Amino acid sequence: MTATPVRLSAWVHGQVQGVGFRWWTRSRALELGLTGYARNHRDGRVHVVAEGPHENCDTLLTLLRSGDTPGRVNLVVADWDAAQGGIIGFEER
Repeated sequence: MTATPVRLSAWVHGQVQGVGFRWWTRSRALELGLTGYARNHRDGRVHVVAEGPHENCDTLLTLLRSGDTPGRVNLVVADWDAAQGGIIGFEER
């Protein structure tokens, strides 16, 4: 895996609002040393954006898909890109 930082954009579908999902995602991301955010959307999905080493972002994606999250995840649609930077810490939005 490359040392160049990447950006993971993951749309999480299921029962993931009002169950502590964003807090849980933030905790896992910070443990992995990632920056970014988890944001609720009106349609019930949560959008997770994480930047850092590819391996760490891939670990977060695996955790999101693990079935061990709060609530119930039905589907995670992920997209990869180069890191854009400019994000400090990991926020719940």
